Amino acid sequence: MATTTTFDTGDGSASSTPRSRFGAELRDAVSPRTVLLVVAVLAVQMGFVLSYIGAFHAPKPHHIPVAVVAPAPASDTLVAQLNRLPGEPVLARPTTGEQQARALILDRNVEAAILVDVRGTTDTLLVASAGGVAVSTAAQQIAQAVEDQQHRQLRVVDIRPPDAGDGRGMSSFYLALGWIVGGYLAAAILGMAAGARPANVHRTVIRLGVLALYAVGSGLGGAVIVGPVMNALPGHFGALWLFGSLVVFAAAATTVALQNLMGIIGVGTAVTLFVVLGNPSAGGAYPYSLLPPFWSAIGPWLPPGAATTAIRNTVYFAGHAVTRPVWVLVTYAVVGTVAAVAASAGRVSRARRSDATPSAPVPQQA
Repeated sequence: MATTTTFDTGDGSASSTPRSRFGAELRDAVSPRTVLLVVAVLAVQMGFVLSYIGAFHAPKPHHIPVAVVAPAPASDTLVAQLNRLPGEPVLARPTTGEQQARALILDRNVEAAILVDVRGTTDTLLVASAGGVAVSTAAQQIAQAVEDQQHRQLRVVDIRPPDAGDGRGMSSFYLALGWIVGGYLAAAILGMAAGARPANVHRTVIRLGVLALYAVGSGLGGAVIVGPVMNALPGHFGALWLFGSLVVFAAAATTVALQNLMGIIGVGTAVTLFVVLGNPSAGGAYPYSLLPPFWSAIGPWLPPGAATTAIRNTVYFAGHAVTRPVWVLVTYAVVGTVAAVAASAGRVSRARRSDATPSAPVPQQA
């Protein structure tokens, strides 16, 4: 049977041995709550590795939208041939002429277009690498393989390359990533400084107001950096400032809502949503048509993917196909705000009901 050695202090009290004091401190430091938090961090870390490796370890094309311009018999044959390729790397459709094909690319309805020259042996592939260098390269490789089978030549024309200061067209993704990180970090830091769950609805509204001001400043800073400072995405300062403010506040409001609902675990949930799942599925390094099905499905509905698409299409494609990503960001901002306030109000209401509940009478002893 284990015993604890104590020392007489002379006044009737006793002090524990250093070993027992260390054991008590260890139990206090490594509490069940601490263990659960560390396990949660480990789960997020492993999820990060799994998500990024799963998305990027073996990118392959799937249903890249491609337009085909050729006379009717040749067009139908080529469209059928492309759609029957093993693994379904492209989704081909006929179109009427080169002008229409260019419009489809610039409107973001297709990624590439094949122009068949029935009078010669050289066909033309139109791409817009500003929409994603990886997908343009994949389209070129697929078209080249088909042309080689038919002993024809292929000429590639890039009708919308990235700007000189935007190497490989990645600046849109990195700008979106910076704004997203700023949004959830600002909300998390406010939570650590003043409590993950604000004390009342007024505190929640104040926190959201501070984050809204932060979002405006953050959007401005990002637009300045990629425009006048770095000349990476020049010429769209006002639109980028507006998008940046929306992106930052959407991430921040969602994080506040998760904190109000889940406490400190809400920060980890926000990181999972925005970083673990959102970044690899954002269409930055690899556009959606090169990602595995899970990531290509969730990417457009998460803030990193919506922000990347909105920025890229505004800068390079005259704002085409930005309606859905903008609505996605607005939804996160609005739902996050409403959920944060509602969660705070619900917690205050429950506390008031608990305080108003009369306690059971204490029996009186005879």
